[in-house]
Amino acid sequence: LLGITDVSASRTNELIRGALSRRVDAIISSGPLEPDIIPVLRASSSLVIQIWELPADPIGIAIGFSHEAAGRDVARFLFSRGYRRPHLITAEGARAIVRRDGILAEWDVLSGTPCTLASVDIPSRFGHARRAFADMKHLPDMPDVVVCGSDYLAPGPIIEAQAAGLRVPDDLAVMGFGNTSLAGDMRPTITTVDIDGRRIAREAIAA
Repeated sequence: LLGITDVSASRTNELIRGALSRRVDAIISSGPLEPDIIPVLRASSSLVIQIWELPADPIGIAIGFSHEAAGRDVARFLFSRGYRRPHLITAEGARAIVRRDGILAEWDVLSGTPCTLASVDIPSRFGHARRAFADMKHLPDMPDVVVCGSDYLAPGPIIEAQAAGLRVPDDLAVMGFGNTSLAGDMRPTITTVDIDGRRIAREAIAA
């Protein structure tokens, strides 16, 4: 059975309950789980495999990566490349927020200076980042790098920066997350974080 939930928590819970009613052997969940469905899953006899994350208290098996650690790695990478004024554009999704907080915490340790922030609704869209770039003009200092919560947000700042006469990445660098095909198709290509989704899938199937 394959359940497509989009970003709806109620839809996710509905599909999980439907799968459990069919007494499935296992449930592979790729999205964050709401607190009210967790006791239901713990009480079931189905194996629960949470992918794309490493919860502190997994229900069954967790196969993924630490979003906080990924955020901290991004901060260390940017600092090592000489950037000092990062601006973060993040969707209001649970995992994107954890990565954002990881960046903020590590950046504070490395530089002692705050990052500037912008939040966009979920699901995030190209237009969100374009509007967020327009809002950057009101910041006291122009950022030297924009860090987007996903590759799908990153083209917006790139296109808007180029339209404003800025050179990317010389005047303003832009970073995404996920290493989607879009990252390689953009010109200039988007610096991004590669997640080995195929390996996660193989490990989940093998479990």
